[in-house]
Amino acid sequence: MYAVIETGGKQYKVAAGDVVYVEKIDADVDSVITFDQVLLVGGEKVAVGTPLVKGATVTARIEKQGKQKKLTIFKYKAKKNQYKKQGHRQPYTKLVIESVNA
Repeated sequence: MYAVIETGGKQYKVAAGDVVYVEKIDADVDSVITFDQVLLVGGEKVAVGTPLVKGATVTARIEKQGKQKKLTIFKYKAKKNQYKKQGHRQPYTKLVIESVNA
């Protein structure tokens, strides 16, 4: 059984046992969170929500909080001797999906 959940403004297809990297969630490591914004539940029967599937939840355990690799942003204006160098590291949360409840 699989499901499509929404978190952090993005949609993810998940199944039990999957490891998913999502936008940062403010919770402690090894805590269990429940997603109730389930857009679709699939398997033998497919249930599509309008917009959400009623009564469907996905439980996940937070395995890690971290930051991605550094991105370098370099802005340059030709012939003006003007430039700007900037770096960015996006925070993420590593989840292990424990169950999909429909």
